[in-house]
Amino acid sequence: MDLKAFQKHIADTYGEKDSARGIEGTFMYFMEEIGELAEAIREPDKHDLNGEFADCLAWLTSLAHLADVDLATVTAEKYTAVCKQCNASPCECKTKP
Repeated sequence: MDLKAFQKHIADTYGEKDSARGIEGTFMYFMEEIGELAEAIREPDKHDLNGEFADCLAWLTSLAHLADVDLATVTAEKYTAVCKQCNASPCECKTKP
């Protein structure tokens, strides 16, 4: 399933509940999942690391739907074939991105 299809699936499955909760409430659930991911990264043997990554992506996708953002389109537009700072691929920047 590609990102566009995943966003539609999340919207179809959870969109009504997400809309009722609102973007602020949904954001709080997303942040809770980020915390759980942080724990899983620190102690992968005690947590479901794969599941926590999946949960974060699902909640981020819910937020994007509520904000009327097409993740597949904006991601493809922002993250082109080369780094926007150093214009290389792979990135050769001394610091982030």
